Amino acid sequence: MPIHRILSLACLIAALTPMAAAQQMTIPIWSHGAPETTAGLGPEKDVDLPTDALIAGKKIIRLTNVSEPTVAVYKADGNAPAPAVLVLPGGGYQILAYDLEGTEVCSWLNSIHITCVLLKYRVPYDGHYPERTENLEDAQQAMRLTRQHAAEWGIDPKRLGVLGFSAGGHLAVVLSNHFDFAPDATKSATLKQHGALDASISARPDFAFIIYPGYLVHWPDKSTIAPEAIPNASTPPTFILQAEDDPVHEENALVYFQTLKDGNIPAELHLYAKGGHGYGLRPTELPITHWPQLAETWLRTIKMIDAK
Repeated sequence: MPIHRILSLACLIAALTPMAAAQQMTIPIWSHGAPETTAGLGPEKDVDLPTDALIAGKKIIRLTNVSEPTVAVYKADGNAPAPAVLVLPGGGYQILAYDLEGTEVCSWLNSIHITCVLLKYRVPYDGHYPERTENLEDAQQAMRLTRQHAAEWGIDPKRLGVLGFSAGGHLAVVLSNHFDFAPDATKSATLKQHGALDASISARPDFAFIIYPGYLVHWPDKSTIAPEAIPNASTPPTFILQAEDDPVHEENALVYFQTLKDGNIPAELHLYAKGGHGYGLRPTELPITHWPQLAETWLRTIKMIDAK
């Protein structure tokens, strides 16, 4: 075969092969160490077991004992300031599904020319906002850090969203509605000692993806919104996705969507019959697993990415 044909074939194969996101940097979000660390956790580790279920035929990374949170930045190609998304993996506030709901999400975002900022927030924690505020503090700090470095990282600070799965979806909702949360004076002083950024840097997401969320409704009735999920006039436009057969229950999506609509917050809901929970972006025969195409269309609709 002539060499030029071999090179052409190689170029075609390369063009059709999905590329993994190229991680640019990882930095701690707390410049003087994380506040309120939980003692005795041991080293950070992956607790996925050989007996754990595969997702789309592949294993997943289940990180726990995260005591020093970081952001990993995966920059979009190009020189113009790009939109960016802060990604919050799920795991019941006990672990982080770090590839399934993290690095693989960054690969997709980069493929549509969006910078991904992947947050490794502190886990495990028993409880979440409003009973515990550590998770929200990490999310606020990561969002402020991203805006602070927007020019350096090639990010448009006015097109900075959040995307969360499961417990990370809950955290994305909390950040959407309580981005301006301020602790009491004593705790605020502690956070500043650990490098908390000034509240003048906004932690508000400009848009939010809430994917198979949990904890958004009261139990056991599942018909009323949890207090931390009540939106306000500053809650950003929101995309919500869940399956009817999700064991975490589709009421989380339904009730939150209706509450957003009642508050005149732009929102889009996609509810599927089948899908279960914890599929991330791994495609299967189930239509719900192709949700990134819907998400991209929504981003164009709300003018956060350019029309094709």
